[in-house]
Amino acid sequence: MFSKLFKKRPAKLRAETLYAATVQAARQPQLYGEAGVPDTLQGRFEMILLHATLLIHELRNGEDSQGNELAQEVFDVMFDDFDAGMRELGLGDSAVGKKIRFMAEDFYGRASAYVDSIAGKGEESLTAILARNVLECEPGDVRAEQLAAYVTRTASALAGQGQAELVGGAEPAFQPA
Repeated sequence: MFSKLFKKRPAKLRAETLYAATVQAARQPQLYGEAGVPDTLQGRFEMILLHATLLIHELRNGEDSQGNELAQEVFDVMFDDFDAGMRELGLGDSAVGKKIRFMAEDFYGRASAYVDSIAGKGEESLTAILARNVLECEPGDVRAEQLAAYVTRTASALAGQGQAELVGGAEPAFQPA
């Protein structure tokens, strides 16, 4: 009787699959450590935001309205995961709400900067943005240049894949680091 009431929608199931692939790509060990992103809670958060931005941008970058709906579902699944993670860390309801708001602001700001920079519309280079937001280093740092090259390869692979394939069930074409 209740199975129909609590059954997940197909779009939600697809979004969960896409988000799981996003997290897996963001957790590639080669992205972290002395040669890359700090292996901290903040560093891992930044990498999830980065990969989610690339995926959501590609889902929205097409003519199919299902892509926009799926992009929103991925966003919702991601923030549900962040919420659950903070609760596991022992944060209370009022603290979680505030943190989620700040995380959403971080996401929107970074997503806009990343997408504009990759599309060549931004005033700031992708290397400079990644150096400041992810690596906390100088833009000329080789780590920032390597991460920017990785992001560019991944964005190109996702663009080559296209919205229709992602909506249709293909795994996102995240590149190995």
